[in-house]
Amino acid sequence: MPDLIKIAVDAMGGDGSPKKIIDGIIHNHKSNHENFFQLFGDKDEIFKYIDKKINKNFYEIVHTKNTVKSTDSPLEAAKRGRDTSMWLSIDSVKKKKSDIVISAGNTGALLVIAKLNLKMIENIDKPALSALWPNKKGMSVVLDLGANIECSAKNLVDFSIMGASLYKSLYPTDVPNVALLNIGSEELKGNEIIKETFQILNEKKFKTFSFAGYIEGNELMNGEVNVIISDGFTGNVALKTAEGTANFIISELKQALSGSILGKISSLLNISNLKKFKKRLDPRLYNGAIFIGLDAPVVKSHGGTDYIGFSNSLDVCNRIVKGNLIKKINENI
Repeated sequence: MPDLIKIAVDAMGGDGSPKKIIDGIIHNHKSNHENFFQLFGDKDEIFKYIDKKINKNFYEIVHTKNTVKSTDSPLEAAKRGRDTSMWLSIDSVKKKKSDIVISAGNTGALLVIAKLNLKMIENIDKPALSALWPNKKGMSVVLDLGANIECSAKNLVDFSIMGASLYKSLYPTDVPNVALLNIGSEELKGNEIIKETFQILNEKKFKTFSFAGYIEGNELMNGEVNVIISDGFTGNVALKTAEGTANFIISELKQALSGSILGKISSLLNISNLKKFKKRLDPRLYNGAIFIGLDAPVVKSHGGTDYIGFSNSLDVCNRIVKGNLIKKINENI
């Protein structure tokens, strides 16, 4: 058997765990036999769902009954000790027993426990939370999405390098094209930090990505750039706005197509196109935020996603490890 990618899984994090987590692993394993899963959590509960569904050569269970609750503050989660499923899964990647860690649990707790256990990559001051967004031409990497409310110009330059490295690890044949999220496309617009970052990125020629300048919020989905950089406050607002807009469009479309006989007939005639439209906006397909800047990759699955969404986040884990994300950042920072 070839070397497998070792994924440390917090099996007790998120809604409906561990069943949803295990169902996601089973679903993922049907099409991908490259992963080995270290499962941290209640052994009896996990075994109940995974027994005879996956060959034992592809997983192991590390038992603990202690978990981080969704209602815990980051400080409370850290105080719960070193035997929670979240802490142990992160400790596994720290000790090089696994290649990457994933949790669908408490986001704040995950970020704090990861920072307590893992070291920063040399020359990086702050880690960032990144995610994949769909655009007209494919996918974009967007960061920071909330880990850092305030950022310096150096932080944003670091995010550019890390975001480009992440994009290249996920899409090896594409060239990362970086832009700064701003209130306008003109060089004079924006606050002093944004303008300083623009100047640094514009003057310093990076070998691993091209710099496209500024991008406005209404251009995020155009696909002209594939790595979008902002501070955590702006990025989180943009993320929530995009999610809310997508939900609004889907809701209005459903109402329009089911509110009258003509609408129902129209939906039947266009059912193939409607399925494609729904799939394109399905958040499960883009599940898996990546906490980058630490010396090991940490992936956060949405706590409310289903097993399909969790399976897709496992695909992200696989591609990050195969794409040598940490090595790429170290080489370029």
